[in-house]
Amino acid sequence: MTSLNPLWVYLAASPLLGLTLTLCGYGIAHWIYTRCKFSPFANPVAIAIALISAALAAIGMSYRDYFAGAQFVHFLLGPATVALAIPLARQMPRFRRFALPLALGLAAGCVVAMVSAVGIVMLMDGGAQMAASIGPKSATSPIAMAISERMGGIPSLTAVLVISTGIFGSITARYWFDLLRIDSDEARGFALGVTSHGIGTARAFQISPQMGAFAGLGMGVNAILTALIAPWLLPRLIAWFG
Repeated sequence: MTSLNPLWVYLAASPLLGLTLTLCGYGIAHWIYTRCKFSPFANPVAIAIALISAALAAIGMSYRDYFAGAQFVHFLLGPATVALAIPLARQMPRFRRFALPLALGLAAGCVVAMVSAVGIVMLMDGGAQMAASIGPKSATSPIAMAISERMGGIPSLTAVLVISTGIFGSITARYWFDLLRIDSDEARGFALGVTSHGIGTARAFQISPQMGAFAGLGMGVNAILTALIAPWLLPRLIAWFG
């Protein structure tokens, strides 16, 4: 143990500790995921969050210090999102074929996600600030947080709700699809992307490239539509339910 002290001192004094915790946490989570035969209940994102949170609490590190190192992984979200254009381009003929049902599904999914979230919060006396925080939960994190801040919500709370939505959707979606007898990869993937953004899209790619491509499309167009209509729709929903 004594020989590890210099390494610990070096890591604790540099941003590398946050990066190391992130990579190790997700590595352990993914190992558990594979040992559970890729069960949606062993979601690696949820497990990694729990492991990293426990580690930060154990060593007394603040989130700000942790993110100083973890931001290097965070930066890769941009290139990873742009890279989704490759499978999307390969599925373009199918997108054109299903353009109308996809458009209708997008409109319904985007609006229902906001109406149901805001309605439940307001009817339970959660307040306008909480409603503004949860309203854009089905969009990807940067857009949802920006909308929340503009509407008077709490961006950090919105980030938690967005991640929770993605994890919940990726875990339960298969059972809802089976219950509703939806067996089309196109429909399943698009629904996952619209409702569960990046985490749902990652889950869809684990099932099939075609499902993942439609999930990526759903995630992208839902983010755009949410950014366009949320500033107009959310205040009206809050006023109506309030």
